[in-house]
Amino acid sequence: MTEPASAAPPAAPAPRRRWSWKTKLIIVSVILAPFVIFGLFVFGSYNWSYSSGERAGFVQKFSKKGWICKTWEGELAMSTIPGSMPEKFLFTVRDEAVADHLNQTMGQRVSLSYEQHKGLPTSCFGETEYFVYSVRPIRQP
Repeated sequence: MTEPASAAPPAAPAPRRRWSWKTKLIIVSVILAPFVIFGLFVFGSYNWSYSSGERAGFVQKFSKKGWICKTWEGELAMSTIPGSMPEKFLFTVRDEAVADHLNQTMGQRVSLSYEQHKGLPTSCFGETEYFVYSVRPIRQP
């Protein structure tokens, strides 16, 4: 048997709706916004210091550490009164020239100029918040 001639042809599938450029822009913005904000935060905390100052004492430890990102890490023993328990100041050195100068002054009383950078996300920048940029030996009387 054949179909009657008055039967309607099968309906074509509905056309797929395409996304407008505005919708695509919103989706890309929502995905990229957290990465951009995080990048700006890291850039800001790396380039602007929270505080700066100087600390004086004897460098107890100083070594290059890290599995992938090697950084110079040190420990300064600060004591106000000879024979008292020293306070430890942990610091990081980024500059190789400063690290070399610090290695030459080991065992001497030194003054370290530093900047504090809060909020750095990984230890690739350094294990501490305190980054030494200058070393000055102190002459003892």
